[in-house]
Amino acid sequence: MPFEFERQKIKDVILIKPKVFGDNRGFFMETYKRSDFVANGIVEEFNQDNHSKSGAKVLRGLHYQAKPYGQAKIVRCIRGRIYDVAVDIRPKSETFAQYVKVELSENNKHMLYIPEGFAHGFVVLSEEAELCYKASGEYSPEADRGILWSDNQINIDWGIDFEPILSEKDSTQPLLKEI
Repeated sequence: MPFEFERQKIKDVILIKPKVFGDNRGFFMETYKRSDFVANGIVEEFNQDNHSKSGAKVLRGLHYQAKPYGQAKIVRCIRGRIYDVAVDIRPKSETFAQYVKVELSENNKHMLYIPEGFAHGFVVLSEEAELCYKASGEYSPEADRGILWSDNQINIDWGIDFEPILSEKDSTQPLLKEI
């Protein structure tokens, strides 16, 4: 199988490690194969692909879309290095307000599956970073929501020793208890 699927401390979040075939010419890897993903519990149909580029010390998030426009995502960092974070915001979940943090980079080529019902964010650890991600639902501006990245109820250890660069929107998001 061209992938390893590792369930995280929140079992619905899955770290995906693709098999990379490399030689003196470069490398080849599969980034998505529906049959393998479905066999490992990732059953959504992905309807939108996104690509973002961010500079050093940028923190984006925590973002999600309200129902009925929720999105599952498969996130990968194709350039640079980030900490990627998924926060469980499903009110009846036994892991509500808990999070998973993983390092994604151009070197490790890992991907993170984040199911619907989670807020997502990342912080850039390199000079810049580019992310590509699949989303199960199309973006809906009226369903666009967020949670403050530094919410004490969630208490994310972002693993950084610098003040992150935020958008105005991300610096004024509500707390989890307010949503």
